[in-house]
Amino acid sequence: MDELLQSLVRGLGTGSIYSLLALGFVIIYKSTQVISFAQPAFMLAGAVLVSYLAPAVSFFGAVAVAAVVIAVLALGVERTVLRPMVGKPVFVVAIITIGVDVVVRVVTNAFIGLDVRQVGDPWGLTTVSLLGAEVQQRYLVMIGTTAAVTVALFLFFRYSRIGLAMRAVAYDQEVALAQGISVGSVFALSWALAGGLAALAGVFVATGAGVDQQLWIVALKALPAIILGGLESLGGAVVGGLAVGVVESLFGTYQNDFAPWLGPNFGLVAPYALMLLVLLVRPYGLFGKKEVERL
Repeated sequence: MDELLQSLVRGLGTGSIYSLLALGFVIIYKSTQVISFAQPAFMLAGAVLVSYLAPAVSFFGAVAVAAVVIAVLALGVERTVLRPMVGKPVFVVAIITIGVDVVVRVVTNAFIGLDVRQVGDPWGLTTVSLLGAEVQQRYLVMIGTTAAVTVALFLFFRYSRIGLAMRAVAYDQEVALAQGISVGSVFALSWALAGGLAALAGVFVATGAGVDQQLWIVALKALPAIILGGLESLGGAVVGGLAVGVVESLFGTYQNDFAPWLGPNFGLVAPYALMLLVLLVRPYGLFGKKEVERL
């Protein structure tokens, strides 16, 4: 029982990282109808920035500064690189975001070098007792932070004027324009929010293993999360991310005991297998909206 609880908490903690990344993907997609493949680079850049700032200021201060800086970086990318592409095919814009990802990662890797950089992990391997089981404190912090960010985002989109404007643009850009809403500003804010979320996710990844040039690969786990939850659902992004984390953790813990025939490290591909199973039943994801086109 203790092992199961530890595995679930570990999965929810890791899934919280995927949820933060997935929220960024969904926020941009809802506003622009484009999947931004630049999120892994922003995640890596945020973690590297904290590794440089943490020795000079407090860890939490470094995280706050990094989130703001990466948000500004993402906003700048949208303004300078993607804004001229408004009206172009979505596929073309998505390819450009891949180019942005490569450029940002190459520049960031120059600040990493060949060594693993540390971000000043304030939790380390400290454990706390939860229902009689010893679980790492950092996983509980990840879960709590993601929950707080999710609630803040839902309140922002539901009650703030800017949040309502973003919801209107996500629903229909032309109608939003007719109502006097600046669609361009909404696009920019979407990228800024996604950048800040990616930076926060990168810090959580780095607290467990440090920062190296391969850190960005973790962000790929957010793709099955957003497809699983539905590309247009913020709640689906959170649920999908947590589901991916839990499935990955459970397979890592119990696969050798119950399904060794699946081969070693099947837990790494388990999230993609889960995604395929869900898509067979719900092609638009658990919370996605079915699109109906009239000819």
